[in-house]
Amino acid sequence: MSRWNQYDEDSYCLPEGMKRIGYDSDTARYLFRDGDGSVWQGPQGAEYGEMTRVSGPNNDQGTQDFIEEAPTRSDGYQPLATDNNAPLAFRHRVNTNAYRTLAPFFLLIGVVILLVWKFAFYEWSPSADPCPLNSTVPYMVQPGDYCWEIARAHNCTLEELQSLNPEVNCDLIRPGNIVCLPQAVTSSV
Repeated sequence: MSRWNQYDEDSYCLPEGMKRIGYDSDTARYLFRDGDGSVWQGPQGAEYGEMTRVSGPNNDQGTQDFIEEAPTRSDGYQPLATDNNAPLAFRHRVNTNAYRTLAPFFLLIGVVILLVWKFAFYEWSPSADPCPLNSTVPYMVQPGDYCWEIARAHNCTLEELQSLNPEVNCDLIRPGNIVCLPQAVTSSV
């Protein structure tokens, strides 16, 4: 399609005094009015071309066949051709394939958010001594270990183990957690 120029305007393409007044979508014809009021129609499917007279200068009966007035309400609103009484949500069916295409994108965004969340709240203190007291030694919990078994295997009571590790919940202990044990203990599991 070429660029617009002044030769595309009605004033250049139509004879002097002619104006475009409408379009009949049923017949695919443009309607024009000349200087004396006569109505003309263009060829079917073309914007410009050989025109034929539809009505005379004072006879508007011929135009009623081609130009229908849209119904108006009392407030003067004229509905558009696309207006209908159905709610907007029910006018078009939803294309679910569009959401299937976007699913990997949203999954990737979710993974990135989870990684940011993990690193934002991760405690970066590997150099901190897990057992700051000199009389204690760190012990890494192994799979299948429980607080009672750890205390029994290292010759201490459960109360001593809990007093040395007040932040450790024995119900939620997991492998890889570090607990502090009394240093005098030399036995192993």
